[in-house]
Amino acid sequence: MKLTHFPRIVLPLIAAIVLSLLLFRPVTLPDVAMSVLGSQTLRARVIAIIEEGEIDLGGVVQKYQIARVEALEGEYRGLVMEMDYGRRQVLSNAVYLEPGDDILVTIGSRPDGVLTVYFVDFVRITPLLWLTAVFAGAILLISRWKGFRSLLSMAFSLAVIVHYIIPRILAGEDPLRVSILGSMILLGVTLYLTYGWNLKTHAAVLSMTLVLLVTGALASVFVVLARLTGSGDENALFLLQMLQTRINLRGLLLGGMIIGALGVLDDLVTTQASAVFELRRANPSFGFGDLFRSAMRIGQDHVAATVNTLVLAYAGASLPMLLLFTLGRGNLSSLVNFEFVAEEIVRTLVGSLGLIGAVPLATGISSLFALGAGSLGRWERFLGPVGGGEAHPH
Repeated sequence: MKLTHFPRIVLPLIAAIVLSLLLFRPVTLPDVAMSVLGSQTLRARVIAIIEEGEIDLGGVVQKYQIARVEALEGEYRGLVMEMDYGRRQVLSNAVYLEPGDDILVTIGSRPDGVLTVYFVDFVRITPLLWLTAVFAGAILLISRWKGFRSLLSMAFSLAVIVHYIIPRILAGEDPLRVSILGSMILLGVTLYLTYGWNLKTHAAVLSMTLVLLVTGALASVFVVLARLTGSGDENALFLLQMLQTRINLRGLLLGGMIIGALGVLDDLVTTQASAVFELRRANPSFGFGDLFRSAMRIGQDHVAATVNTLVLAYAGASLPMLLLFTLGRGNLSSLVNFEFVAEEIVRTLVGSLGLIGAVPLATGISSLFALGAGSLGRWERFLGPVGGGEAHPH
């Protein structure tokens, strides 16, 4: 990493720190009316397997185990108990306990006062940390300094979602407004952190902001036309039961659509802006029409592949539902009327429309920025270079 890279990241880094101090102020979260996922679990360690065998559970023959486990935290820390695994419930996999395994358990008391321990899941922190380390190492190896900046951007993105968007939605603020504002802040800062303060990034940020507004407007229109309420997701209904404050489920649905489209829009808009500036640098004689048409040919291929990727991603996430529908030999025309299905259709098509609109919008804005790069004059010191440190075409 060269020291000359540091001045280019100073301004975005300062902006990220200032925004973090302003945005990530503590928000009073509502009390929940019941225990939530993970709140009653404890870490434990398998000491020994004291019994193994086979059991028939309603026609399903599977292996079961009786394990001796030790609680590692909480009021029962150090307590050794016996736990059954696979003797009362059908296991969905062939993963079994081994001595030394760290697991998550719940410990309860029966009416007669006897403590019982139940298996919840395996502790997966170590392999996940190894995977994260390999992921970060691969990025740094391939992209080096830019890869490091992309890791900072990813950390800021997660911070905005976890410490700004989610707490404010839970506090009762409008989910759509919070999601759009958080997305704009997230994308603006992360793009500058990754690509630096230059004309190419300015074009990408402006394009992305306009595309987000267009996508949000499209989502709002079709959510109303399709009469979607946001109750198609059972997790949203469960959330309503837990919270004392009321959450706008339709706004939550719209906010989810916006955030869901962010990653793909980021890739498409940034790539399109890069294509425009590279074409301008390679062909300084290009006017707006030539530059726009050449970049659009690249964008057409990109959007075709990206839309297909988006559809496949949503289909993969909905695969269990599709299997159940096929198994039941349901009527397709009836299925699409159910809200949980219609939500995914609207989500997919609105996201795809946002991608389609992003190509000409990003291409036009980037072309104007690229063509105006040679006549910035004294503004160049404020707006930065063309992008990536290239010289301005004259």
